[in-house]
Amino acid sequence: MKQAITILCALLLFNICKAQDVVGLIYPVDPAQQAHPDIPKGEVLKFDFNTSAIYPGTKRSYWVYIPAEYKPDKPACLYVDMDGVQFNAPTVFDYLISKGEMPVTIGVFVSSGSVMKNDTDAIRYNRSHEFDSMNNDFVNFLITELLSDVEKKKSSDGRVINISKDANDHAIAGASSGAICAFTAAWQRPDMFSRVYSAIGTYVGMRGGNDYPVLIRKTEPKPIRIFLQDGLNDAWNPLFSNWYTSNLNMEAALSFAGYEVNHAWGNGGHDGVQATAIFPDAMRWLWKGWPQKVLGGKSNNDMLPTILPEGEIWQRFDEQEDHAISISNGPGGELFVLGNPGWIEKIDKNGKVIEVIKHGVEAMASDLNGKLDFIGEGGAGLFTLSPSSKPYVVSKNIHGDHLVVADNGYIYVSQPSTNTNSSGKIWLIKPGAKPIAVDSGLRFASAITISPDRSMLLVAEDNTNWIYNYVINADGSLKFKERWYWLHQTDNFGYSQVGSIEMDNQGNLYAATNLGVQVCDQNGRVRAILQIPGGPVTGLCFGGANFDTLYVICNGKLYKRKLKVNGVPAWAEPVHPKETGAG
Repeated sequence: MKQAITILCALLLFNICKAQDVVGLIYPVDPAQQAHPDIPKGEVLKFDFNTSAIYPGTKRSYWVYIPAEYKPDKPACLYVDMDGVQFNAPTVFDYLISKGEMPVTIGVFVSSGSVMKNDTDAIRYNRSHEFDSMNNDFVNFLITELLSDVEKKKSSDGRVINISKDANDHAIAGASSGAICAFTAAWQRPDMFSRVYSAIGTYVGMRGGNDYPVLIRKTEPKPIRIFLQDGLNDAWNPLFSNWYTSNLNMEAALSFAGYEVNHAWGNGGHDGVQATAIFPDAMRWLWKGWPQKVLGGKSNNDMLPTILPEGEIWQRFDEQEDHAISISNGPGGELFVLGNPGWIEKIDKNGKVIEVIKHGVEAMASDLNGKLDFIGEGGAGLFTLSPSSKPYVVSKNIHGDHLVVADNGYIYVSQPSTNTNSSGKIWLIKPGAKPIAVDSGLRFASAITISPDRSMLLVAEDNTNWIYNYVINADGSLKFKERWYWLHQTDNFGYSQVGSIEMDNQGNLYAATNLGVQVCDQNGRVRAILQIPGGPVTGLCFGGANFDTLYVICNGKLYKRKLKVNGVPAWAEPVHPKETGAG
């Protein structure tokens, strides 16, 4: 008898599980999906928002769920959802909050915007533009515009809305384009959202979402917990890709990169049936352990542990500096920082400003003897400043945005084009000689450095994906020009905007870009991306006594981070990195 009951239970369980994967069949009902008379019921209020500066001319509605248990004297957690109220969320929240399975949470359900011809007809639908884009526009819209409006509202009984500012208290969700929007919001601003529910997500070739698995694998893990859902028959539009496969790729990439990720794969199509059925369990999992912090994981990216010591994080270096433009290293571990209004500050290894050079400067680089070479403002020429003298002119006939000084005293200057009819140049200035143009054709020639073994010159072409590689002849001239290093671009700007490049003793190249510090291997491939909390990186260099600290400029502020590798400034003793092969 017992055996018969066991077999019957097993068959029932099999049929229930099977039913969950058959299109059109009903999923088991979680008690959280149903209203209960003994469960306190929150309220949902609807508002309109028609004054966006980020999305000018758009009109949209949003809904605010306020739980019965909410008290304004304690900040509530936050849940944001795209495309309005979905997943039966208010009923689910009533149940989970009352049972202590998730914290007291205010829900904000926002629709995409439309530009209207009149009260009923739209002339532009913003949904794909707002939701599928990989930039930070929508999350900035949420933070600076919509949530600010939400916090001006009150419940029907007069309770003001008080939302926690802690990312650990914030979840964000969506379906289809709303799902990738939710993930992008957390990816762009992990300081704002740490928990993501993604249903039938559009990680496909609409507006670059197909790039996410690659970026996830390369980027240092962020403190985000993610739940993914999709169905085997999800194929809303095969033109853009295989939707189900793209979600599998996301899960694989997130797992590889050490994220806390869970998933539910069904047999459904591009609909919300399974996503709604599993929503209570997804919320339980996303909020598990709260208020414990969601932490970044340990990636399987083999580049990261070779350059990053365990436990080291970015730290502000100079609390007073908030206007830095570029940065360079000196032979004693000191830093030279170029800031507004074009003056240079010399900073010791403890972050103390020890000297200010009041001279209009556009670009600068140190040499082995501690002299500083710089290009004066407005093409005023190339100058050298020694520690014990005033600046003297090296050449009056030189213009450029970046320069580098080699260990033999040769100076290379990158000069971008001045108009659409001209091309940029690379100049070589030997001690006591006139400048020689050793290359032309890089329209946006920018950041420049020399390989550790002094065999190659590397020059970034700003506003493109490329850093060029030249072989240096014995006389300093160049040959065998190649577009060598390929960089990722950010949808926030549409270009990399390389502020500076440096190399370590392993032959890796570090590029300061809008996406962060992109680290390339010897064969020109980005293997790691280090993102700074403050945003785009506009400058970097190695410093410290052993040049094992990476200093960066982010939004005009200086940050530093200890590394396991040593930088090799262009003026230092040559280093011959171990060859890694064709790979």
